[in-house]
Amino acid sequence: MAPPVQPANPANPANPAGQTTPKPSIPNDIGQPPAGTAGQTPTGDSSQFASQVLDLVNQERSKAGLSALSMDDKLSKMAMAKAQDMFNNKYFDHNSPTHGSPFDMMKEYGITYNSAGENIANGQPSPTQVMHDWMNSPGHKANIMNNSYTHIGIAYYNGEWVQEFTG
Repeated sequence: MAPPVQPANPANPANPAGQTTPKPSIPNDIGQPPAGTAGQTPTGDSSQFASQVLDLVNQERSKAGLSALSMDDKLSKMAMAKAQDMFNNKYFDHNSPTHGSPFDMMKEYGITYNSAGENIANGQPSPTQVMHDWMNSPGHKANIMNNSYTHIGIAYYNGEWVQEFTG
């Protein structure tokens, strides 16, 4: 998993990514595909995985007394484009060689926001596992539990997981 991205000041395009989130401490094996599964899509399609991740996100938020996030079609299309871009171009980073930063990509997709963030992961075989990994990473958990976020887009593509958040 890469550290999550949150803008320090979304109105300041000079520093949209606000790279102040410390790198989460995670075991080296998290994010690696199980042996023999690289490039394969597990049973279940990406829309089912996205729905399951949404349910898990909202369960975690509910436990903390936070309101549920609503799935947003534009954010989900952007998340899928990001997941496909990472897979097709063989990179794992918040900054895309094709689209730039997540905030550049939001602008490209016509998404407006007051606050925004992105979580990415790769190699987890299930929605349960990717959520477990994100919730055990302080920076990723902070995005999931951010009370200023109201909308989410989620995508899974060939082992690449993407969450886009706006509020």
